[in-house]
Amino acid sequence: MRPVALTDTVTITYTAALENGELIEETDKPLTLTIGGGTVCPAVEACLFGMTPGQTRVIRVQPEDAYGPRLPELMQEIPVTAFYGTVDPKPGMILSLNVAREGEVVKVPADVVSVQNGIVTVDYNHPLAGEVIVYTVKLLNVAN
Repeated sequence: MRPVALTDTVTITYTAALENGELIEETDKPLTLTIGGGTVCPAVEACLFGMTPGQTRVIRVQPEDAYGPRLPELMQEIPVTAFYGTVDPKPGMILSLNVAREGEVVKVPADVVSVQNGIVTVDYNHPLAGEVIVYTVKLLNVAN
């Protein structure tokens, strides 16, 4: 059995968890992908190099290489009156809000963090931003 190289087609299973062990994703069936194809996180692809079928690796992917750091500037305060007639925002809700981006209005998901004193605080960061993701990857097969 030869180790994984660039452009090989591999079959893997994996789990992704937070550092505290909370499972955030796992394959329900083996996943076949081409190395260099961008199907999975680049760090997961990179960890496959040199592996042979049957091997398992555990890698810790830092926020910069996963969902990015938490950015305070992605928090926004919106007057609750902006929501009248559409939705009654509550903490924990995920809203689809209009945001101007490069001259166009696009819908972006935002997590409602708090509603206090007539102000709704929303967070546009990805829910996993700032988190280290721990992947456990098992290589099942290599084909070239």
